[in-house]
Amino acid sequence: MNDNEQSFNHQSLYGTHIEPTYAGILSFMRRRYSRDLRDVDLVISGVPFDAAATHRPGTRFGPRGIRTASSGIAWARHWPWEFDPFELLAAVDYGDCLFDIGLPETIPAAIEAHADNILRHGCGMLTLGGDHFISYPLLKAHAKIHGPLSLVHFDAHSDTWPDPDVKRVEHGTMFYHAAREGIIDPSRSIQLGIRTTNDETMGFEVVDVRKVHRHSAEYIAKLILDRVGEHPVYLTFDIDCLDPAYAPGTGTPVAGGLTSFQALEVLRALRGINIVGMDLVEVSPPYDHAEMTSLVGATLAMEMVCLYAWRHKLMPKQC
Repeated sequence: MNDNEQSFNHQSLYGTHIEPTYAGILSFMRRRYSRDLRDVDLVISGVPFDAAATHRPGTRFGPRGIRTASSGIAWARHWPWEFDPFELLAAVDYGDCLFDIGLPETIPAAIEAHADNILRHGCGMLTLGGDHFISYPLLKAHAKIHGPLSLVHFDAHSDTWPDPDVKRVEHGTMFYHAAREGIIDPSRSIQLGIRTTNDETMGFEVVDVRKVHRHSAEYIAKLILDRVGEHPVYLTFDIDCLDPAYAPGTGTPVAGGLTSFQALEVLRALRGINIVGMDLVEVSPPYDHAEMTSLVGATLAMEMVCLYAWRHKLMPKQC
């Protein structure tokens, strides 16, 4: 038996270790807590922010909930991938972004600076939200390095509703601003699972939920891969892309969404995508039942980790 409290006692940043799932310090997937980013490949961090929510709050507890649920799946290699991403990636849990909730006007810049500090070390980022507004400052930080990004966006909502007069801190307008500012390139971006009304696509390819339900995961993944090509991709997954039957713990649930199996299969079929950044947002534990939303959030996040490991550690060896 390995020593317990692997979140602090990992001697190496690599590997998967067995620890009681019901006890211990709850980092994401038992990764070591660290802010030393030397030789780190992937940083997991939380942004516990929900002041941009337009319906039910509570996603500020999302990072904590996802970390807690992840302990139940951290004991073995992530199924069904044939490799352990943590044998390939030096990954740490960086903890949460710090900001002053009493100074809301400073929070977007604080999130962007948080990402800037991590990215300047050459690390990849997996960010746990938090409401979906956090993607906007995160995208700004990634675009400084990679240029205009392809956005692969899983959601019930387009989040491109116009906000022409003022740039509000709101989780339904941030991709409108990101597109207008050239942070993302809509002609190379795609939105999936959409099932709310917004007639203005802004140039995004929109694969609504009916199309997802009518086709295989492999077909939907090919649409994504054809759209983004080899362009640098930021992958953002709003948990309300799933039907509330599978993810009740979210702020703006919409009936008729993806099953958890559909979403996981689509992500698995994206092997090789040029992913440079990713987030999992809108998990709201106060509205959850039996940790089911936090659990599927942690599982989806691990699919992203596997995609990142495949692209950045295995693909170059096969080319």
